[in-house]
Amino acid sequence: MKKKLIAASLLCGIGTFAHAQSSVQLYGRVDGGFQFMNNLQDGNGGTTSRFSAQGGDYGTSLFGLRGYEDLGQGLHAVFNLEGGFQLMNGYNNNGSGSIFDRRALVGFNSRSWGQLTLGRNLFISNGVWDFDPFQQQAFSSASLVRGRNWPQASNTVNYQSPNWRGFDIVGQYAFSNIAGQFNNGRGMGAQLTYTHDRFQLRALYDEIRDTNGRFTDVFATSREYFAGANIFLNRFTISLGYTHMSAPDAPAPSFATRADHYWAGVKYQATAVWAANAAVYHVNVPGGFGHATMAELGTTYNLSKRTFLYGTIAYVMNSSGQSFSVAAIPSDSLDNPPAGKNQMGAYIGVSHSF
Repeated sequence: MKKKLIAASLLCGIGTFAHAQSSVQLYGRVDGGFQFMNNLQDGNGGTTSRFSAQGGDYGTSLFGLRGYEDLGQGLHAVFNLEGGFQLMNGYNNNGSGSIFDRRALVGFNSRSWGQLTLGRNLFISNGVWDFDPFQQQAFSSASLVRGRNWPQASNTVNYQSPNWRGFDIVGQYAFSNIAGQFNNGRGMGAQLTYTHDRFQLRALYDEIRDTNGRFTDVFATSREYFAGANIFLNRFTISLGYTHMSAPDAPAPSFATRADHYWAGVKYQATAVWAANAAVYHVNVPGGFGHATMAELGTTYNLSKRTFLYGTIAYVMNSSGQSFSVAAIPSDSLDNPPAGKNQMGAYIGVSHSF
């Protein structure tokens, strides 16, 4: 009888533990396919093309854990751990060896006042994602700003409000964590969104400072102002975006101090499983640095709720002296076409979420 009581007690404890862990979710995405790009620099003054196996063209391959604990009265403790990796070699994306390079957060969520978290997170500039017809793919709105809207940020405090009559706000502050150097490497931003059944509007401001606390690179350490709109028309979604970037501390005239980026695009949900999208992006860099325009077409076909096939083709046209690539973050500097040359890129692949 005593042994039976002990066994029952152990089973009860295991059940309680399993129930406590039920709020933890493992999730992720794996994305792989093939990519083609032309007019790559060959290092000898000429150009070449490349056909390659590539992962993450549609979306970063990643894995993560997230969960919550009910603290009562509508308050929850929450956490999120998330790491990105390159499917083709298994390495993490940023090469730092960090396990959770995208998110490592802990905090609280309340139905009445929103969510507050601390830790590493995607930088708030990723908020343009919702208004990009190509949803920040490898070829997307990120291409003509050289990945300016893709960074992550460490040492952050993040706030997400609940929805108030269609409005919600997001705020983020990233500490430098350097004694006596409050501004060095600091980042911050705020976002306001209004969502309606037929449209969505967003305004966003953010800034990233360099290691000296200055704005010295218009596509890396700069101030950014963004305005975007989505219009929902049955099977069509029309997306419009404008971004102004400012780097007042860049040493002009050798380096650009500002840039303006515009785009317009549409997504057509033809059937429950097939969709097509198209967009045109344009960037202008005043001060004699020229401009570039990129046209893009893409499609997706869902095999299930979690697995789909995709294909995208893009063509960028550079003015004299400019060398934007179709890729938001080229593998190296030689992936940018020679100054004044155009570039075409395409990829196909499969993406599976779990």
